[in-house]
Amino acid sequence: MLVNLNDVLIPAKKGHYAVGLFNAVNLELARGIISAAEATGSPVIVGTAEILFPYGPLEEVAYCLIPMAKKANVPIVVHLDHGLKRDTCIKALELGFSSIMYDCSTDPYEENVKKVKEMADIAHSYGATIEGELGHVGDNEDSAEGSTQLEDPSRYFTDPRMAKDYVEKTGVDALAIAVGNAHGAYKLPPKLDFERIRTIASMVDVPLVLHGGSGLTDNDFRQAIRDGISKVNIFTDINVAAVEAAFKQFSDTKKGITDLIPATVEAVKQETTKKMQLFDSVNKA
Repeated sequence: MLVNLNDVLIPAKKGHYAVGLFNAVNLELARGIISAAEATGSPVIVGTAEILFPYGPLEEVAYCLIPMAKKANVPIVVHLDHGLKRDTCIKALELGFSSIMYDCSTDPYEENVKKVKEMADIAHSYGATIEGELGHVGDNEDSAEGSTQLEDPSRYFTDPRMAKDYVEKTGVDALAIAVGNAHGAYKLPPKLDFERIRTIASMVDVPLVLHGGSGLTDNDFRQAIRDGISKVNIFTDINVAAVEAAFKQFSDTKKGITDLIPATVEAVKQETTKKMQLFDSVNKA
């Protein structure tokens, strides 16, 4: 069933578990993710990001994901992640996305607040939810988001007092925070600021979001969720799992795309299932 962030994240926040966002830019990824959710009885968030449109145009992804979400037997949020432009966010809402993220995190604070507040009002008029970001989550070199690795990431960590003010002024339904996380595969083990997560969680009412989940250790995830994270974004891990499965299938060239599809779908399903078990969202649908 198609739902919005509030339907899955408010229970997660209360129950001290997390719901995963898994990007699905094609049918194979979508099938694997939704199959995992239905097999485990887990709520799930599927979607795409503006930076991924070259691989799966927004309209095509919408035509795929929204009908699949509606007919699924578990709650599924269809979410635009990292919408960078106002028009992109509005287009996603018009297409039927049940949630958006308007990423104005690189703008000055007051501009971030102003733009996200306006978009929150628009999203809510559609019955959709909105996620904002305060602080700035960096990008590892091979991330889909690009290469803007920060020399001193702590300069961009989320300030807890600003987080409270931001949530109150914008009306966002979820808040992505920067606490030492980064998009893409980590070159060095990340050091998450768990105390900062706890402090922010104690000061804001909305669920908190951890971007750049792929590559963190299981213990990192468990601690972050215990400390207040309710949504975790994953793409690299399922993306890589699909490719590894494809390479195993193509031991020779006497293969077709139909030989590839079942293996990639199953690989995505298995990797997604692992994350759902780790986030403790199994049987929470």
